[in-house]
Amino acid sequence: MTTADRPSLLLVEDDDVLGPLIAELLDPDYRVQLVTNGREGLHRGLTGTWDVMVIDRGLPVMDGIALIAALRSQGIATPILILTALGDADEKVRGLDAGANDYVTKPFDAGELAARLRALTRTFTSPAPARVMIGDWELDSTQRTVRSVYGQTVSLTAKEGQLLAALAAEPGRVFTRDELLTAYFHPSDQPGVIDTYVHHLRRKISKAVIRTVHGLGYQIGDAHE
Repeated sequence: MTTADRPSLLLVEDDDVLGPLIAELLDPDYRVQLVTNGREGLHRGLTGTWDVMVIDRGLPVMDGIALIAALRSQGIATPILILTALGDADEKVRGLDAGANDYVTKPFDAGELAARLRALTRTFTSPAPARVMIGDWELDSTQRTVRSVYGQTVSLTAKEGQLLAALAAEPGRVFTRDELLTAYFHPSDQPGVIDTYVHHLRRKISKAVIRTVHGLGYQIGDAHE
């Protein structure tokens, strides 16, 4: 594979042994740029064009959670895998809610990391525009909010925003639970997690915001009140 054919990967890792090791490991398949603190990671993330990012949880200057949240708040939709030495469920949830698409716990298996990155860099859907109307509601995927024409504003979590933006990007498409699970959730999650987030979105916005296509999956609705 030539350099031009390889996806670009931003690696934010401050460990002076592990960082170069990961970069060397991924170099055959990615054009890797290694930076060693959160502030530089934010600068590179905002000014560069990346196919995927790998971000350490514990970084100097700006930690990984804050870095991911800052990138998402600026409309950066690049898939992000977070590396963490903190394996408890609450920490994983914090990373995913900040906007990470997946996580790997240290110490990690090189083959698993490579497989997770392949899954994240697969083409899944066209990105949604920053603002899109869904019936009487306007979705702002950058701010992770939906605003009614009557002035009501509802805030979304990172996962809720990603799921709604994915459906809104292709309004004629019916997404299966497995497609949504693979693209936006952790491989250990069960398909029922999609139903849970759909329920949350309907409760926050409108029952009509997402349409159930029985036997197939979900598609965006019209969300008229």
